[in-house]
Amino acid sequence: DFGEETMSTQATISKKRKFVADGLFYAELDELLTRELAEDGYAGVEVRVTPVRTEIIIRATRTQNVLGEKGQRIRELTSVVQKRFHFQDGAVELYAERVANRGLCAQAQAESLKYKLISGLAVRRACYGVVRFVMESGAKGVEVVVSGKLRAQRAKAMKFTDGYMIKTGHSKREYVDSAVRHVLMRQGVLGVKVSIMLPQDSTGKTGPKKALADVVTVVEPKAEEAVIPPVDYDANQAKLF
Repeated sequence: DFGEETMSTQATISKKRKFVADGLFYAELDELLTRELAEDGYAGVEVRVTPVRTEIIIRATRTQNVLGEKGQRIRELTSVVQKRFHFQDGAVELYAERVANRGLCAQAQAESLKYKLISGLAVRRACYGVVRFVMESGAKGVEVVVSGKLRAQRAKAMKFTDGYMIKTGHSKREYVDSAVRHVLMRQGVLGVKVSIMLPQDSTGKTGPKKALADVVTVVEPKAEEAVIPPVDYDANQAKLF
C-alpha cells in the first residue's frame, strides 16, 4: 500500500493487484528521483510503510544538495510525490540518507562514469578510473561495460574488469550490485553498466552477512586432554605404606 490510491481500495484489491501497484509505485518513484537527483549522486530509494505515514528514504552521496537550502528541495520533492500519488497532507515523508561507501555503490559509480564521458574524457581513462576507485574502496571485484559508437561509426562494446566476480546463482543476487545508465553523446547513445562484487561483512554494513556458498571454513580441532593411564592397585603394596 505505497500509493494512497491503493490504500483507499484496500478492502477490495486482490493480493496480486496490490503487489503490482506497489511495484509500479516504486518503479515510477525511482525513475523520477534518478532524473531529478542524477547530479547529486542518487543511489537508490527505500519505501517504508507505517500505519501513520509512508516514509521514503532517498540514498545519495551528496545529501546536502538533495535537502537544498533550508530543506527547500526536499519539500518540493515531497509535494511532487504527494500530488502525483494522491497522498493526504502529511501522509508521506521524504528523508535523505548518505551512502556509507560510495565506492561500493554501483548506481553512484555509473552516474559518475556517465558525467565523465559527457565531459569528454576518453572512455578507457574514465573506465579505468572507476575500476581503480571501486577496488580501492574494498570491493571483491568490479566490471564496467561501455557499449555503443565509441569513436568510430561502428558500434562496439568495451569491458573492463578487475578482481573476482560471480555471474550465476543465488549468491549473485546478494553479492553483486549492478546499475545501468544511458549516456546521450553527440554521436549517439552509449550504454554504461557497472557491476560491483561486494565484500562479505559480518556487521552487514558494507556487504552481505552470509558467506558465499562455496566458502569452506576449516575449524581447528580442540586440543585433546592427556589421558592418565590407570594404575593397577596392589593390596599388599598398599599395606607397606
